[in-house]
Amino acid sequence: MSLNLAGPRPTPLRRALTLHLPMAAIVLFAIGPYLWMLLTSLRVESTLFAPNRTLWPAELTPANYLRLFTRTSFAINLLHSVVVALGTVVVGLALSITAAYAFSRYRFPGRRALMLTFLLINMFPLILLIIPLFITMRVLGILDTHLALILAHSTFSIPFATWMMTSYFDAIPRSLDEAALVDGCTPIGALLKVVLPLALPGVIATGIYIFITSWNEYLYASVLAGQDVRTLTVAVQTLIGEYEIAWGLLTAGGVVGALPVTVLFLFIQKRLIAGMTQGAVKG
Repeated sequence: MSLNLAGPRPTPLRRALTLHLPMAAIVLFAIGPYLWMLLTSLRVESTLFAPNRTLWPAELTPANYLRLFTRTSFAINLLHSVVVALGTVVVGLALSITAAYAFSRYRFPGRRALMLTFLLINMFPLILLIIPLFITMRVLGILDTHLALILAHSTFSIPFATWMMTSYFDAIPRSLDEAALVDGCTPIGALLKVVLPLALPGVIATGIYIFITSWNEYLYASVLAGQDVRTLTVAVQTLIGEYEIAWGLLTAGGVVGALPVTVLFLFIQKRLIAGMTQGAVKG
């Protein structure tokens, strides 16, 4: 007679409850604030503080979104955020790709010290750079411009982006570069024609990282740019008054601000995941 030490096999229902119920609870906990923000933005303003209010509003209305785009300059602020974020992506990728290729393919004095410096920069708060950047951009005469915010956002996005791209380039065999050089390519030609197409998922992942960090940045946008270049994060903060908070407009602005990044992620999530896993292993 044999003893069944493993115990009874779990039923499909028990297995589903054991695996999926905790996952569902975690997902609900994570999206709960966003769901509350969405439902609040669709409520009638007069029912926000009603004593008998419920989680699901009795009446859904787009009035808050109409007020947001017709009575405020939120559409123009949204355009400013798009220009600054895309500009930061272009500048960040151009510099981080070339720097990462040099770190990955060449050995030169100070290489490890520079890489360590790039890593240490991310340990310091952004507020330490706000005074030097403000003075520098005031001297250059570019305060309250898109260029000022693009350069400011590049200061904290390029170091980590360089680290990301270096790991992606390290995963590509150097023999491909050497073969391209033998065929007559210059080092820049080998980068553009051979290495960069293979590292495209990593480039996309790095570009998304730069875009999101620039899109969500508030400190530099509130100090280095005035009303002429007010970005979305600063515009949302202006909806909080001294004596009153326009909760309908505030939550509608939060939903609109989160929508572009969410849609972008949904469209290229496969390439993003491929880029993140590509840099984790070396070929």
